[in-house]
Parts: sequence; C-alpha cells; structure tokens
Amino acid sequence: MNPAPFELREPEHGEAPVVVEVPHAGLYVPAEVISNLVAPARALARDADLFVDELYEDATAEGASMLVAHTSRYAVDLNRAEDDVDAGVVVGDPRAARPHARGLLWRTTTDDEPALDRPLTQEEYRWRVDTIHRPYHDVLRAVLDRKIARFGYVILLAAHSMPSVGRQGHSDAGVHRADVVPGTRGRTSAHPRVIEAVDAVAVAHGRSVEHDRPYRGGYTTTHYGRPSQSCHAIQIELARRLYLDEPRLRRNASGMVSTRKLCRAFVARLATLKLT
Repeated sequence: MNPAPFELREPEHGEAPVVVEVPHAGLYVPAEVISNLVAPARALARDADLFVDELYEDATAEGASMLVAHTSRYAVDLNRAEDDVDAGVVVGDPRAARPHARGLLWRTTTDDEPALDRPLTQEEYRWRVDTIHRPYHDVLRAVLDRKIARFGYVILLAAHSMPSVGRQGHSDAGVHRADVVPGTRGRTSAHPRVIEAVDAVAVAHGRSVEHDRPYRGGYTTTHYGRPSQSCHAIQIELARRLYLDEPRLRRNASGMVSTRKLCRAFVARLATLKLT
C-alpha cells in the first residue's frame, strides 16, 4: 500500500500556537515519477533530511501540530514555489530560460548527476503540483490560519537537516558548518523573541549556532514568515553529524536521543512564548 504524500499530526493535548513542518525527510517515489527518474538510490537518501521527522516526534506532545511529507523531494520539492521551474525541466515552459538545476523539480542531484532522463510534459508537471505540492501547502496554510484565529499568532518551525560540511558547488564548500543554523531571511521572518528562543535552547544544549549561513530559509520561510500578519517562521537546519553516521547514512543511536531532546526543547520553548 502506497503512503499518502504527507501526513498531518495534531497535538496530543493542550494545543499550542506552533506548527512543525518537515518537507524533506520523505523517501517515497510515486509510480508516476519513477518512469523518468534516473537519480541514484543513494542520492535520494543523501539529499533527504533523513530521520528529521523522528527527531521532532515529540512535537505533538508539546502541543504543536506537525506536517510531515512522505514523498521524496525528487518527486517535487515542497520548499520551493510552484513556479520555481528550472531550465530544461518542463517542455514548452516559458520560464525555461532560468538557469537553476534544483527548483521545484530537480534536474540534477546535489552531486550534479542527472536526476531526469528527459524533460517533463506539462501534464506530468501539473500532476506533481496538483497531487503533492498544492495540497501540502493548502493544509499548511489552513493549520496556520486556524492557530492565528485561536491564539492571535502562530510560529512555524520548518525542520531540516544539512550536510555537516559544505559540498562542492555550495558557497561554503569544504567549510565545517555550525550545529544549528536558524534561517530567518536576515531576521525578517520571525519576531526577535522567536529567534532568541531558538538560540537560547541550542546554546543550553551545548550546540554552536550561526544564523542564515549557509541557509537563509526557503520558500516556506519566505512565503509564510510575515510577522506583520501574525505568522512567524523560522527554518532550523541541524548538522547531520549530530545524529547521523553521514558516510553510511545510518542513525547514530546516542546522537538520535540527544538531538531528539534538543528538538523537543525547541518546540517546548516556542510553545511558551507570548507574542500578542
């Protein structure tokens, strides 16, 4: 039985004005996508935010709602806009002059290997948007609006992980990254108290922090992070060394435990903030 493209998990009790979304942990590739996907199986795992959904498993116990994607970003990248279409990805698309290789639909892996064996038809492109991307963001928008109506504001935590060292082709190639990278588009997508709370939790857990480098936040942070409209968004990137044997793409048992505690602490702290 095929999994649903994504899953909404509601609070166990005592709802809080917090939503955790995990757009990149999924590995499932729908049959409609497999036909022209040539990315190696290892790339699907290497380019996923492996086990981040497990790290935030306790979010609902802290009153947060949690939206988890089960579908691989090689089907559609949920942290990109619908019209973020890259050069040569969709036949006849007027935006095909754009030079990017990894927008809504990835043309190459992060190792610059081909991900597609041919451009998608307009129908294939629309299927991915209509079946996965738009429903995911419709649900996310509805949950955010519900919390704003109830609490007067909402905090959206976009949960991600990142390679511990910048890969070739990135602006920080070869650089050892901080343990925790909060992305807030230059501190514009969330109230300062949200950003300070994340910093304080990370430091209390002995983790190094660097803001917006190398990730400032993607589509979710940019699109939903509107403090003036009572929606505060922060992307949290975790260095994979904290919980993963990166070369073998396997869980580090002790690291999973400690990082899960860190993630629960992020949610618990954000749930106590008063922004009205």
